[in-house]
Amino acid sequence: MDLITPNIGLVFWTGLVFLLLLLVLTKFVWKPVLGAVNAREKNITEALELAEKTKAEMKEMHAQNENLLKEARAERDNIVKDARETSNRMIEEAKAHAKTEADKVLASAHQAIQQEKTAAMAELKAHVADLAIEIAEKIVRTELSSDDKQKALASKLAGDINLN
Repeated sequence: MDLITPNIGLVFWTGLVFLLLLLVLTKFVWKPVLGAVNAREKNITEALELAEKTKAEMKEMHAQNENLLKEARAERDNIVKDARETSNRMIEEAKAHAKTEADKVLASAHQAIQQEKTAAMAELKAHVADLAIEIAEKIVRTELSSDDKQKALASKLAGDINLN
């Protein structure tokens, strides 16, 4: 039973060694271990804060990217709209210019036709007049082929002159 019941000296020396060990551990080991644990905790806290800050920055960058994409899409839409308006305006201008040119050509053609018509009418009148003179000349020659017919015509013309 001696083994189970400790002696007072043994309890005293065991308690003293424990207290000395506790004092040495507290002074030389416990403070550096606690310092390392506290430093590690501080590093982990800083890393978590940095992660949160980075996460917030990523959200902000994502929002900025979305805004940039929206602006780029709006600008693209405006550019496409302007290009369509410009192309439509150019097409309308080209159509108007073509219509103006067509009207000029049509007016020129009408004028040329009118001039050709007038020239043809003048030529036709001249030709008809020449034919009328030739016919009249032939008729007068046949009518005035004899002297008696010439004298009768002269006296008739003289009578017409006297009447006027």
